[in-house]
Amino acid sequence: MIFQALIVEDDVEIAKITASFLREESWQCAVAHTGSLGLNMALQGSYDLIILDCMLPDISGVEVVRKIRQASLMTPVLFLTALDGVQDRVRGLDAGADDYLTKPFDIPELLARIRALSRRKGSIVVKERLVYGPLTISQDSHDGIANGTLLQLTGKEYEILKYLLRNAEQILTREQLFVRVWGYDSDAGPSVVDVYVHRLRKKLAEHGCDRYIKTVRSIGYMLRE
Repeated sequence: MIFQALIVEDDVEIAKITASFLREESWQCAVAHTGSLGLNMALQGSYDLIILDCMLPDISGVEVVRKIRQASLMTPVLFLTALDGVQDRVRGLDAGADDYLTKPFDIPELLARIRALSRRKGSIVVKERLVYGPLTISQDSHDGIANGTLLQLTGKEYEILKYLLRNAEQILTREQLFVRVWGYDSDAGPSVVDVYVHRLRKKLAEHGCDRYIKTVRSIGYMLRE
């Protein structure tokens, strides 16, 4: 089954980044850069999720979600916005949004909130396990497993391993891993990826699996048997 997301965001770069990561999670994405267009698409289309900015150039995101709910459309709505005041969050949730995430945001948190919405609404299905050779990621419990043994991974190590498994046998640049795990607006630099990959390899080495992460000189890493 294919799942559809509608991203209503006037910042072209943020919309592009959000859509690219959702597509990596096997979503199909449609994008609108104005509230009026986003509202029309939401009412005329069939979406499993709507990601909505509050501050849009024509009508506000709050007005968009209010009109969506008035039309008896119960698609899960996640606000993604720079407005971080308590009253802003209350206003968005009271208008009918299901969740509220402020900018700047981390991609792993965005994906975790989408998974939470799927459990709450029962309408979005996320593939629970990723497997490559002796390596497994359980997305429902956020566990990494090597040769049947549970790995004690930090959040960043888990996200790196999951991204490598999702893109097995493909070269991933340091920049790709950095943006995917730390976020496009992180104060850290891409070199932090090397530090965490080294830590991840040490934990995999305890189970004879460190050789699966290959270094691609001057570029990045890939998962390959």
